[in-house]
Amino acid sequence: MESDYGISWRKIMKKLVVLSGAGISAESGLKTFRDSDGLWEGYAIEEVATPGAWRRNPDHVLRFYNERRKNVLEAQPNKAHEILAELQDHFDVQIITQNIDDLHERAGSKKVLHLHGEIFKMHSEFDIDLTASIYTDMKTGELAPDGGRWRPAIVWFEEPVPKIGEAIPLVKQADLFLIVGTSLVVYPAASLVDFVPMDCPFYVVDKKIPATGIGRKLHTYEHLASIGMEQLKKQLLVQFF
Repeated sequence: MESDYGISWRKIMKKLVVLSGAGISAESGLKTFRDSDGLWEGYAIEEVATPGAWRRNPDHVLRFYNERRKNVLEAQPNKAHEILAELQDHFDVQIITQNIDDLHERAGSKKVLHLHGEIFKMHSEFDIDLTASIYTDMKTGELAPDGGRWRPAIVWFEEPVPKIGEAIPLVKQADLFLIVGTSLVVYPAASLVDFVPMDCPFYVVDKKIPATGIGRKLHTYEHLASIGMEQLKKQLLVQFF
């Protein structure tokens, strides 16, 4: 919509930057490992989510991610995902997610940056930029065009996080900053809070409010993501509209 001065309403929307984690997808039935002593669906992380695991037993790793892919295909976005998509009517919403699922996108969110990869993509083990979509089971030994084996396009523990360089400037641009469903224990994702502008309102939604390590007032909602996001949406609309 254009105003009488030719200025797009969307261009003057406040920028809401969101850092989301596994807690937002838990209500869609996707399990987290932070609630189960380091196990993810019964698997030890070092057995399925490290470069060493891939070298030692690629069959085991692919079996794990094939199961996760099926889980995500069966899951549906929940109310928390939907509210973030609805907020695009009022804010310029940029989501930075630690999640590998596509529930933000399926709920309707347009700007989503995946820090830790995407379950429906694979890349060559030689070149992370050589990618392809995958919605079925990956099979051991299938090769990318460069001769490397296809592997899940997931950032494993002990690997660098290439997208962090894209995420930091987005956080610095925030007019409002929200973390939802993350315990802030995984780095470098957790370090993004250090780049939030000092005058930026800071909101936290989680069933257990994490320590942010920042010296400022937080607006906290200690609930499941769906309940907390309902409350936050009401506050934002009252406060800014």
